[in-house]
Order: sequence, then structure tokens, then C-alpha cells
Amino acid sequence: MIYSIGQLSKETECKIPTIRYYEEIGLLDKPLRSSGNQRQYTSEQCQRLRFIRHSRSLGFTLEEIKQLLHLQDCKRHDTHYADKIAMRHLSDVRDKIKKLQHLEGELLSMINSCLNANSEECLVLKSLNKM
Repeated sequence: MIYSIGQLSKETECKIPTIRYYEEIGLLDKPLRSSGNQRQYTSEQCQRLRFIRHSRSLGFTLEEIKQLLHLQDCKRHDTHYADKIAMRHLSDVRDKIKKLQHLEGELLSMINSCLNANSEECLVLKSLNKM
């Protein structure tokens, strides 16, 4: 099947400027052009864009996605290298979760101290001025 950029955008739920950007940085191969110079994407390009979108939804960086796409395209590679990329990414996600949990605790503490106080001044603002 052949897709126009609009059809590809709808099919993959990816905005047209993002598709063009992925082409520009080499994540997505440049499409063939029609006689009217319109982009024409193949089913393989559509599947590749789905792969990119799914990877992005999991939080992989564009550099990590480039590596994963290379591993997918290249048959001569360490079969566990993609696992290493995913494990490193999981470690980063876990670090972010810890930081967010700490942030949540700090915000809850500020809000609770404000709710439990009879003070005329805002304790949230007072807490933020402590640093």
C-alpha cells in the first residue's frame, strides 16, 4: 500500500511536521515522490513509523531509537544489545520515578502544612522561600 503524508499521519497518529522531522534526522527513510512531487510512503515505512512512535511512547530517546532501528535492520549484531538499551532505559525510568516520589512527598508536606495551619501567611510560599 502507498500512503500520502496525510494518510500516514492518520494511520500512525503522528503529526506531519514530526514525520518530516524524522525523515530529516534519518529515523525514517525519505519517501519516493509522485510525478506531482508528493511524498509516497510504503507499508514498511508506515510500520517503521509505528515502531518509532511506540518507542517514543515508552520514553526512549531519539538516539536510543536510532540504535534500536539499526539493530532491527542489521543482521550482524549482539542479539542482547537491544536488551541492554532497554535495561539502561528502565534504570533511567526508575530513577525518575524515585525523584517524582520525592517531589510528591515534598509537595504533599507543603500543602498539608498549609491546610493544617491557622496562619495568615501562605505556608506554601514560605516553604518555597527556604532554599
